[in-house]
Amino acid sequence: METKKKEKGWTHAVPSILPPEPPYQKPLNLLFYPWCDERFDFQATFLQCLAKHVPNIYSAEMDPLVEKQEEMVQAAILYPLECYLFGEDPDVFLEKLQQSGTSQLCGKVFKGGETTYSCRDCAVDPTCVLCIDCFQNSIHKNHRYKMHSSTGGGFCDCGDTEAWKAGPLCSKHEPGASSSPKENSECQLNEEIMEHSRRVFPSVIKYIVDMLIWEEEKELPVELTISREKVDSYYCVLFNDEHHSYDHVIYSLQRALGCELGEAQLHTTAIDKEGRRAVKAGHYASCQEAKEEIKRHSENVSQRPLHVEVLHADVMAHQKFALRLGSWLNKLMSYSSDFRQIFCQICLKEEAGSEKPCFISKLMLWDARLHKGARKVLHELIFSSFFMEMEYKKLFAVEFVKYYKALQKEYISDDHDRVLSVTALSVQMFTVPTLARHLIEERNIITIITETLLEVLPEYLDKNDKFNFQGYSQDKLNRVYSVIFDLRYILVSKPTVWTDHLRERFLEGFVSFLRILTCMQGMEEIKRQIGQHIEVDPDWEAAIAIQMQLKNILLMFQEWCASDEELLLRSYRECHKAVMRCSTNGRSREKTVFHLCGHTLESRPYRVSADPVSIHLPLSRTLAGLHVRLSKTGAISRLHEFVSPEEFQVELLVEYPLRCLVLVAQVAAEMWRRNGLSLISQVFYYQDVKCREEMYDKDIIMLQIGASLMDPNQFLLLILQRYELADAFKKIKPTKDQDLIKQYNVLIEEMLQILIYVVGERYVPGISNVTKEDVIMREIIHLLCIEPMAHSAITKSLPENESNETGLENVIDKVATFKKPGVSGHGVYELKDECLKEFNMFFYHYTKTQHSKAEHTQKKRRKQENRDEALPPPPPPDFSPAFSNVVRILNCDVMMHILRTLLQRAVELETHLWTEAMVQMVLHLLSLGLLEEKQQLQKSPEEEVTFDFYHKDSNKLEEIIHTQDKEKAERKRKAEAARLHRQKIMAQMSALQRNFIETHKLLYENTLEAQGKDDAIMEEESTSSAIDYSRIALGPKRGPSVIEKEVLTCILCQEEQEVKLESAAMVLSACVQKSTALTQNRSRILELSGDTLDPLFMHPDLPCGTHTGSCGHVMHAACWQKYFEAIQLNFRQRLHVEQIFDLENGEYLCPLCKSLCNTVIPIVPLQAQKINSEDAEAVAQILSLARWLEIVTVRISGYSVKNAKGEKQSLPPFTNKGTGNSALEFHSILSFGVQSSAKYSSSIKEMLILFATTIYRVGLKVAPNEADSRIPMMTWSTCAFTIQCIENLLETEGKPLFGSLQNRQHSGLKALVQFAAAQRTTSPQLLIQKHLVRLLGVLLPNYKGEDTPSLLEVDMFHVLVGTVLSFPSLYWEDAVDLQPSSVSSAYNHLYLFHLTTLAHIMQIVISSATESPTAHTSDNSEEAQSAQSFCREVCQYTNIPGWLVWDCVKKGIMPYLRCAALFFHYLLGVSPPEELLQVSEEGQFKALCSYLSLPTNLFQLFHEYWDTVNPLLQRWCTDPVVLSCLKGKSIAIRYPRKRNHLIELPEDYSCLLNQASQFRCPRSSDDEQKHPVLCLFCGAMLCSQNTCCQELVNGEELGACTSHALQCGAGVCMFLKIRECKVVLIEGKTRGCLYPAPYLDEYGETDPGLTRGNPLHLCQERYRKLHLLWQQHCIIEEIARSQETNQIFFGFNWQLL
Repeated sequence: METKKKEKGWTHAVPSILPPEPPYQKPLNLLFYPWCDERFDFQATFLQCLAKHVPNIYSAEMDPLVEKQEEMVQAAILYPLECYLFGEDPDVFLEKLQQSGTSQLCGKVFKGGETTYSCRDCAVDPTCVLCIDCFQNSIHKNHRYKMHSSTGGGFCDCGDTEAWKAGPLCSKHEPGASSSPKENSECQLNEEIMEHSRRVFPSVIKYIVDMLIWEEEKELPVELTISREKVDSYYCVLFNDEHHSYDHVIYSLQRALGCELGEAQLHTTAIDKEGRRAVKAGHYASCQEAKEEIKRHSENVSQRPLHVEVLHADVMAHQKFALRLGSWLNKLMSYSSDFRQIFCQICLKEEAGSEKPCFISKLMLWDARLHKGARKVLHELIFSSFFMEMEYKKLFAVEFVKYYKALQKEYISDDHDRVLSVTALSVQMFTVPTLARHLIEERNIITIITETLLEVLPEYLDKNDKFNFQGYSQDKLNRVYSVIFDLRYILVSKPTVWTDHLRERFLEGFVSFLRILTCMQGMEEIKRQIGQHIEVDPDWEAAIAIQMQLKNILLMFQEWCASDEELLLRSYRECHKAVMRCSTNGRSREKTVFHLCGHTLESRPYRVSADPVSIHLPLSRTLAGLHVRLSKTGAISRLHEFVSPEEFQVELLVEYPLRCLVLVAQVAAEMWRRNGLSLISQVFYYQDVKCREEMYDKDIIMLQIGASLMDPNQFLLLILQRYELADAFKKIKPTKDQDLIKQYNVLIEEMLQILIYVVGERYVPGISNVTKEDVIMREIIHLLCIEPMAHSAITKSLPENESNETGLENVIDKVATFKKPGVSGHGVYELKDECLKEFNMFFYHYTKTQHSKAEHTQKKRRKQENRDEALPPPPPPDFSPAFSNVVRILNCDVMMHILRTLLQRAVELETHLWTEAMVQMVLHLLSLGLLEEKQQLQKSPEEEVTFDFYHKDSNKLEEIIHTQDKEKAERKRKAEAARLHRQKIMAQMSALQRNFIETHKLLYENTLEAQGKDDAIMEEESTSSAIDYSRIALGPKRGPSVIEKEVLTCILCQEEQEVKLESAAMVLSACVQKSTALTQNRSRILELSGDTLDPLFMHPDLPCGTHTGSCGHVMHAACWQKYFEAIQLNFRQRLHVEQIFDLENGEYLCPLCKSLCNTVIPIVPLQAQKINSEDAEAVAQILSLARWLEIVTVRISGYSVKNAKGEKQSLPPFTNKGTGNSALEFHSILSFGVQSSAKYSSSIKEMLILFATTIYRVGLKVAPNEADSRIPMMTWSTCAFTIQCIENLLETEGKPLFGSLQNRQHSGLKALVQFAAAQRTTSPQLLIQKHLVRLLGVLLPNYKGEDTPSLLEVDMFHVLVGTVLSFPSLYWEDAVDLQPSSVSSAYNHLYLFHLTTLAHIMQIVISSATESPTAHTSDNSEEAQSAQSFCREVCQYTNIPGWLVWDCVKKGIMPYLRCAALFFHYLLGVSPPEELLQVSEEGQFKALCSYLSLPTNLFQLFHEYWDTVNPLLQRWCTDPVVLSCLKGKSIAIRYPRKRNHLIELPEDYSCLLNQASQFRCPRSSDDEQKHPVLCLFCGAMLCSQNTCCQELVNGEELGACTSHALQCGAGVCMFLKIRECKVVLIEGKTRGCLYPAPYLDEYGETDPGLTRGNPLHLCQERYRKLHLLWQQHCIIEEIARSQETNQIFFGFNWQLL
């Protein structure tokens, strides 16, 4: 009976487990009887059930059906398990739990790339972060916050009161925020469920742990093996590692398994994501063979083989299910605190009497051997359980610390990223202040961490127990840094209350830390190379990198020590002992004696230039730091109790830092040139902002300590001796060796500089009574004395504290004013005038360059203010008592001797041992002495002041001045002689000049005359052209063409040439590109290849046009061809160099401006056409629109008959209204005036064909074909589209239609329109006629063919350009080449324009027929009445008022009229009316109508031509498309078309980040973080740089952005990478570049990569600049320029973006 029930409980058929009605009438259904029965052992039953089902569910691992597996798991295992656990329907129960309140802690775990927020005002340390939801709902949103991209693995600290000084809870997690009946507590589970949990959890957890750490490949644990026969079914499983790249793995799989590329890619992606993947299934032997093959092939391409295992199918299945159970537990944890507590108790429970670690420790210790997917599940489980319960977090931390050393060692030898290691959890525990205290006191964590550090670096210790990182492994050191970070985390928050226990433990840790510093003190000693240059530069980076990592830790240790007086003194003693131990080694040599000025110094002989020296002295520097803190707190008075004066030995303390400073001086004096670059780099970092606080600065402090405690003369003698300058200051005859002199001079300068620093640099809290703010202010003042600087530049130049703060914001406004940026560049801070007096020329943090730059800037400024250029030192603050003796070195004998010697040498000009800089430094020291004396005199009466500088000093100077007077007289005499000599030379030169002019008199006169003549001619021309000057472009009253003689200079050969029809061609460099800048419908699918496309008609949506732009630079066609061939040749010879441009597609960079071009436009001169007014009037009598139409119709039908020749007629038959001779009628078109066609030179013709073919090739994306019938269509189309783009641009920018174009746009457009008119002559005229008839078919319905689109489906401006440019083909005769005369073309243009205008008005009226009248005062003007009567006659379907129609027409037709004005102006050269040279709405409309021969009341056109137009209107309006639009069934495009803009972006950047965080990739189900990018053209959010969204286009793999760009921008597009705050411009599949985003922080700077993390806001000017970049079609140009300057981007595969 029972067995049956058991069977029923675990039926495998999925449907039977879910009966139609939920079986919950009883508390527990019999369905789960076996689990509820107390007599049953739950664990055994549970395992038995798993043994039965798991292998069946996960049987197909090669190609798993994830949804199906999940269904089966739910049905067969999880559903029954939950029913047993909760005692009711799981969904209902969990819903109730969900409603009953949530935890105060947020606990969201971050994925890589997710944005985190930290509050600079309230966070306890920078590791305290919020997720985007909590941040948006917290008070920190209005504080100074920082945004950063998470590396993954951290979690949100919302609700953690220890993490925030204020606002620990967001509004979502505040008690009472949810609609819970109980406040501030989660629902308590009832006892029964708790009991069930205590029974279920241990079995589940044990199963998970056992399966994850299971090592047997072939066998399962006994309890999971059923008696069934063991199947020989195995998998060959490949594991992820960080050593092999994607390509390595794909290659190895393809070779070893012989699989396809696609399959190998799928495997590799899965391995990277999950950490392992079955790549082959089969018998044991075949899998084993596959394993060996994969290993063998992977060893070929990398140093180590891939990790492959052969696992039994059942083992694989159970391991997979163990992870599924892990995520099930993870889900349960989020529902209730009781679940979490039971789970944590079980995980931490150790088996009684067993030495084995608890469950959670087992998993932690096994972590480095788990694969990626398992680690993620395990870490999430720890986050959702232990870290959500404070008391268990503490217990977990204790377990973690217990195994800390083992875990860190495992991590260091592991090869997975830190994010995937359990050691990364340390930051979650060590940064909690109470927990950190507990671990220091109870677990001695500082000692454990420092010991770990020493234990993981043993191979780098040399025989003296000093570190030496020669031949280090970068990867290993990067892993060691994580241990250093842990030390930093532990020390992040200083204790406010010290207990004895804490003090002892900390001191123990500090002493342990000193052991590390002892290994670093004097490490990597170097010796000066003499004679031969060093062969291999030693590795220096590792030592400096560790120094950088330790910098803040050293400072934090010093701060901790300083927070308790007792501790500070004891730490000082320990540190002093350690320094002494390190310093006693080199005491073997005998002391030597050095005499100078009656003072002697006994010291051990040592020369930096000959003996070993090290730049690493962390122990000495830590001691200096502690000494300063002793002085600051006043505890220095008790120092003698801890370190007796005999033990102190100040000379020894000073010795090593002094050697280091001497080394720096000797490097500057180029004495160490032969030691290579490594030393120069070390010296650079020694003084650089990243290291100087714990290196250079502390060495200066140590010298100040020496100066305060030693006899001043002794101190200076020691310095002279170590600088090896003892001889330089004794009376020794000067040497003649220039190199040696230079060396001495630099050393003296360096020594003087150090003396200035020792005496003058007092801005350190403890050395004088200054605060940290004073120090930062002084740093900023000196930085801004060099030049105004950006906020980020100042921040980079200031040292950061442990919280990554510089303290800049607190003080910057006191010393500087902010100047906002323009459209480019960034905002800068400028120093306030009152702070200039603080400038100290010898500021110790200046580099040499900064020093000279600052000096130059300040002298220049003083000169402009007419002040003395001298830059004396500002008064320094007073030394604190402990350092008050330092000033004695200013007036001691040795110092006086040094100063006098140098000044004397400067006076005796003969000696070379002095420089101007030295004199400056001497004067600076003198000023410091005088300032010191002045300050002391101000404070106390004269007789008490012991510091006597003035008298001593003036005595020495007097003797120097005596000798100087003689010198002065001598110098004066020499200067006078030099002045007379100069005068004499100048006189000779002017005489020669006069002589030359006399000789070449004729030449001078000729040039002057010629200039005068030119001016006169120009005046004449301008006056004559003012007569009969009509500004009308069309019809009989057409004004004259204004033709200027064009003489252009070729940029390649610099020769001038006049542009003529018969001359050799001159060309403009140009770029033809497809564009969607004007599209009205972004959802329209673009044709990627134009093989079948008919480009004659442009849809009114303007979906995609061909734009031609030029940079305006002119070349001879022949010169350009030579240039292009030279580039091609060059490219062929340098095949390995990747080119920015695609030569096969005719691309090149303009030789002058480096714009990207892909063709040239031939410059065709404008043909002058004057109209004889009498002829025009005569023609006007005869040629009405009706007659003109008749003549055109006859001409076309005549051609049609002529060309038919028995073929089917290609043109529709026409009714001949005339009764006369048809042949006569056929030729009547010629009777209104013809002239012979223009004759172009062969080179112009060649260029016309070349350019036309490029337009065809680029515009249609097809192979070039000079004979294709679509070439003329494309020519007219690019002409029309380019004009529309320019008109759109001028309107957007609010500029007038004429006169405001840039020179490049003007010359490009002029050449393009003239080219479009001339191109007709290179194509067969019959072809042009055929196109013309098709175009006229839109306007004249009786020409309509089968493929003629409806009136509403064409863009009228394109029709106008096409008909005007193709119309002359009707004048073609067999025998002669004719074209219409000026009068004929005037009428042709007029009537064609009027016809298209009428058609366009109809388009506007029809599209506005469905407009609903807005509130508007009804307009009763003449125009409105005409519109009303027109509507009555034509549109039976509309009853909209006349004033609304007129309003729509007037607004809607403006862009068309503006484009037509531009077109006819550039085609005919007739000057436009003055009104079009300025911006004004009303004046513009009238001027356009006058220029284009239109009545201002446009409806008069209809009345004027009513008889002719009426039948056309009837035909237009009966078109099915028009009818459906009028009935409101379909929507026509509205006019004026909307102007395109880039999408609207939110003002605050965090809104965008919020959008990105909610973005889910449409193609992948996993919740891995993607790289969301935003298309700025259409607003689409895409998943970039991810295999999930790659598409196959024409057989090529393209990334989401590239394939989107093909549709959205015809290959050119603009994206915003949201997580990195960068704009990406891309073009085609192979090119792109990064561009600054339009978001700026409050300091006017962009923040690519969110590295600084300041709040960002949209800058409208920058966004407008991006908009113009798009609308001016300059994106391609920008990409080419960027790629030329930053060639590093060649490595990037833009295709997969």
